[in-house]
Amino acid sequence: MAEQHGKALVPQIRFAGFTDPWEQRKLGEELGFLRNNTLSRAELSDSEGTVFDIHYGDVLIKYGSVLDAEKADVPRIANDAVANRQTCDCLQDGDVIIADTAEDSAVGKCTELCNSAGKKVFSGLHTMPLRPMRKYASGYLGHYLNSPAFHDQLLPLMQGIKVISVSRSAIEDMTMSVPSVAEQASIGAFFDRLDSLITLHQRKYDKLCVLKKSMLDKMFPKGGSLYPEIRFAGFTDPWEQRKLGDVAAVYDGVHQTPDYQDEGVMFLSVENIATLTSQKFISREAFAKNYPVYPKHGDVLMTRIGDIGTSNVVETDDKLAFYVSLALLKPFDVDSYYLDKSLQSPSAKEELYRRTLHIAFPKKINKNQIAEVMLPIPRSRQEQEQIGALFRDLDSLITLHQRKLELLRNIKKSMLDKMFV
Repeated sequence: MAEQHGKALVPQIRFAGFTDPWEQRKLGEELGFLRNNTLSRAELSDSEGTVFDIHYGDVLIKYGSVLDAEKADVPRIANDAVANRQTCDCLQDGDVIIADTAEDSAVGKCTELCNSAGKKVFSGLHTMPLRPMRKYASGYLGHYLNSPAFHDQLLPLMQGIKVISVSRSAIEDMTMSVPSVAEQASIGAFFDRLDSLITLHQRKYDKLCVLKKSMLDKMFPKGGSLYPEIRFAGFTDPWEQRKLGDVAAVYDGVHQTPDYQDEGVMFLSVENIATLTSQKFISREAFAKNYPVYPKHGDVLMTRIGDIGTSNVVETDDKLAFYVSLALLKPFDVDSYYLDKSLQSPSAKEELYRRTLHIAFPKKINKNQIAEVMLPIPRSRQEQEQIGALFRDLDSLITLHQRKLELLRNIKKSMLDKMFV
């Protein structure tokens, strides 16, 4: 078949030079079913053995649409003799694996095997391995089988409530839209490149997050010490342990849910801490009545109900209203950016945890207890500012790569929708 609902099978976006309509074929006539391995995850190893076992949780969730088993952190079968006794088929490049049973959205997700030459790879528990019975360009099937064009067909075939599954017979009867091998190759290469960019920025983002965590651990004293493991050159004086209430005034927000308006003064709550922006507003009259004290440029807001201790520096001159789930810290004897990051240091987190009411639901820390939190503070304002600036720059880089990641993922999602039929 070359038509769909009376229209030619043509994607919304395609590479120049390709004009022929795609063909519609029955999946069971294009892909042959192989036998999977039935060893449980507990019977596998994370490092030992030479046989790779692609468990359903490994399909797409970690590695994208094309999987290199040797490079990915795929579990292995520790005992080759055990593996050889299993009545399952060894996979080869171009084979595809579909997760057929899971308790989450992994069901129906697919990965295509590549670069497995010389490696023994099995399709593991709760997966369905398939092998093309005719030539397909590398990468095409792995991406097509994860596209909305395929999954819109697959969703009605899934069964179960807590554990979701899809049967072999249901998948066999599905249809596939197939372009020429040349067009397949262009599509596969495009999505492989997109996946490589996503992986690159994910790694950069992960490394920066690890670096930040390490610096938070090493640039603030801990264990009662007054000296950090790492500090900027030229600073040698011991730090001080000071109560947060001695270096900043502590306030909380309104305790009643306000009457929201379409415009006015922006209203912040715990869920807005990352960006300090919101789509909720209160009237200017309500703000004037209820906020004799409000956040200003250079103040710090910190979560105190549900999520405890996540903070951010106010960088706007606009008026802001805030809910009781946030604490307002107005620094008067400490750099704002240093205060923000000191709240994320290991010693401050321990203090916040110790003073939190964990039996409350949601858990919370009272305003007076926030003021009692002990913070490590450098005596030198210059040292405070340099530490604050370092973490501010690090946060900017993390945000940059996070936004690039989101952009690339959105591009991929859009292209999966528009480049397949």
